[in-house]
Amino acid sequence: MPLRLTPRDTTFFDLLTELAQHLVTGSNLLAEMLGADRPERKELAKQLSEAEHDADESTHSIMRRLNQTFVTPFDRDDIYGLTSALDDCMDYMEEAADLIVLYRIGELPARVSDQVQVLQRAAELTAEAMPRLRSNLTDLAEYWVEVNRLENQADKAHRKLLAELFDNVSDPIELMKLKEVVEILEAAADGFEKVANTVETIALKES
Repeated sequence: MPLRLTPRDTTFFDLLTELAQHLVTGSNLLAEMLGADRPERKELAKQLSEAEHDADESTHSIMRRLNQTFVTPFDRDDIYGLTSALDDCMDYMEEAADLIVLYRIGELPARVSDQVQVLQRAAELTAEAMPRLRSNLTDLAEYWVEVNRLENQADKAHRKLLAELFDNVSDPIELMKLKEVVEILEAAADGFEKVANTVETIALKES
């Protein structure tokens, strides 16, 4: 790591860790929704909405501190980009849960669980990675490599799921509803890859 002659505000690391932990909560609630009945889904979606609100609070805290801090741990724009990418992941998961309830979707296709399992694992890896930003960033290489692998796995699941939907769902309205949920879950997987890519960019800059 390069020698730093100015003090750094390490609060950013704690706030990023807090934000990432909300993603773990959100992905786990989303997984619970898959096997729940409609009343249970409504309650779980409410809990996920609350987790999304908590994530927004963490995001706002980071942004406020970013505007108030002269010396940041690493590039100001990178902190902003990382925070926004984390927040986007939570927004996508909350949106998927909300649509499942609003569209009154019955049984979800089995492969949706493959998508959500990827999100759960990506969220866990991301939450583990954030506190490690304060140390040697090159040690995080296995994190961004694994998240990129997971995103490739999510892409394959997404393509297979779309093919199955078009083959098996005859009602065009139901098809549209399911496809929208599936697409948003894919966007969430892409979001976690964006977070990992941002961490990689920061590591390259700081090495």
